[in-house]
Amino acid sequence: MLPEDLKYKIAISKIPGLGPVNIKNLISYCGSVKNIFETDKNKLLKIPGIGKKTADSILKNKHLLNKAESEIDFIEKNEIYTHFYLEENYSFLLKQCADAPIIYFQKGNINFQNRKIISIVGTRNATQKGKAVCENLIKELAESGHNPIIVSGLAYGIDICAHKAALKYNLETVSVLAHGLDKIYPAAHKKTAAEIIKQGAIITEFTRDATFDRQNFLKRNRIIAGLSDATVIIESAEKGGSLVTADIANSYNRDVFAVPGRLTDKFSEGTNKLIKTHKAFLLQSAKDIEYILNWEQNIKPKQKVLFVEFSEDEKRIAAILQKNGKATIDYICKKTRFNSAKVSSLLLEMEFKDAVKCLPGKVFEINEHVNY
Repeated sequence: MLPEDLKYKIAISKIPGLGPVNIKNLISYCGSVKNIFETDKNKLLKIPGIGKKTADSILKNKHLLNKAESEIDFIEKNEIYTHFYLEENYSFLLKQCADAPIIYFQKGNINFQNRKIISIVGTRNATQKGKAVCENLIKELAESGHNPIIVSGLAYGIDICAHKAALKYNLETVSVLAHGLDKIYPAAHKKTAAEIIKQGAIITEFTRDATFDRQNFLKRNRIIAGLSDATVIIESAEKGGSLVTADIANSYNRDVFAVPGRLTDKFSEGTNKLIKTHKAFLLQSAKDIEYILNWEQNIKPKQKVLFVEFSEDEKRIAAILQKNGKATIDYICKKTRFNSAKVSSLLLEMEFKDAVKCLPGKVFEINEHVNY
């Protein structure tokens, strides 16, 4: 059943000049998306970061609510899932990114929660060698038993190779689109997209009437990076969209891997530079991903701890982790009002006590066996 306020969530995301950061700020001050549309200009102007131009844009675009209702009809007819950033079904990893979309749409049944997720991107002009590396990497990941979700962008080259390899080796795969779910681009990949929906999902932040332009593809890249524990770059020229994705992943404090190539290969210039400038780990096989992301196998079960002695500050952090399940250092700092150095030190002590564990993306969770 669709949320009653869905039209407000869709409409607010379409207001010109109003990005995800400002929208989240508005919701925080107004209490709900619906309240934003019902708040007068004077009150909007009192909200930090909201100037006259932004306030006018909100007030002048209330007609977008009617367009949102039309989009809801499309969503219902096509069995599309919606994910709003304050709801539990919104990707946990994506939620940690300040500029993540406030809502995204999903065709296909997949759950990102508590899963290993790897994004794989690269040049559209992939060589046979690059395609072979891509398929072999995914084959190794499938055989490792970790069963990660493979995320990419459905583009020509490495993207479509990653999707097809995931389908071939029975891994769930997700394609992030730069347009609405009423179309597939490129059209040549419609058949693969249909298979992806059966064995994963296609997702987008865009509605059907979104402008089809280059900027949307750049926006799409931040979702590819944000959804994942790590991003893998397989072949890239000195400049390209996959390098933008790598930069975004690094800005999110996510691990980046790059496949090296010969100095004379055009489509190894970008990946070699990422490695040279320490913006990516050198990737030779799936074992490099397992090692860096700490995907341990065959771990012997540890003796259950009945009681852990925490300091008062550690108890505050433990309470936050128990309430939220997982949390980033930034989130813990915000809730405790401790600085990052203190939180990092406390979390380290709690790790030594086998009370918390660090997950990919610098996310922490409390161990199930902990009592205090």
